[in-house]
Amino acid sequence: MSAGENSGTTPRTALVTGGNRGTGRAIVERLEVAGTQVWQLNRTPCGAGERELICDLSDVDAVDRLVRRVVDASGGRLDLLVANAADRYFARVSDLDAHRWSQALTVNLSSILVAVRAALPALRAAHGTVVLMGSHAGTRFFEEGVSYCAAKAAMKAVCEVLLLEERPHGVRTCLVSPGAIANLDGDTSKFKMAPASVAEFLAWLASAPADVAVGEIEMRPAVLPPPVVTGLDRLQAV
Repeated sequence: MSAGENSGTTPRTALVTGGNRGTGRAIVERLEVAGTQVWQLNRTPCGAGERELICDLSDVDAVDRLVRRVVDASGGRLDLLVANAADRYFARVSDLDAHRWSQALTVNLSSILVAVRAALPALRAAHGTVVLMGSHAGTRFFEEGVSYCAAKAAMKAVCEVLLLEERPHGVRTCLVSPGAIANLDGDTSKFKMAPASVAEFLAWLASAPADVAVGEIEMRPAVLPPPVVTGLDRLQAV
């Protein structure tokens, strides 16, 4: 059964955060092609219609409220939650702004837990799947990446705890850890994965066999760039 297909008459329902561009946009489009009704929580509007809800994920009260609204609008069932949105705040520890640090951790970590908590009753009802979009940054650290790397590293713990707690309720959780993705418009680098390619894996996870729980998927670009030694470029050299 492919993503979006259902043996009954009720369409599958998904919620994607950060679906307005890049990988998030590709995930939304791939799921919609398969017939899934996709809700989005986006900070920047993309004109997706009534199922696009504008939300700053640094406001956890708004996250809780809007996820519950999606659950109600979906009839209390949610097949898939994709935590994709991210705050990419880069600064050396010596120059770190405490407010921006806190904001980045809220968007990249705390908002995910709030969204999952609010969606769990609906995910349990549908025996749904939670996908956490991690990064190679969670294991391959780089200069100026302390807030981003710390949050992505912590997502491994979040995934494993959710697996332990929610598998008895029929909910599966997977951490997807990709390397470099061509998320910016016009980026055609052969050293990066296309957002649509990453979305294909998400579509498979959404319809994985019921007896399989995939704890983590690590993805790398097929072509390696020349050796690099500093900064964010480290993530492409694996």
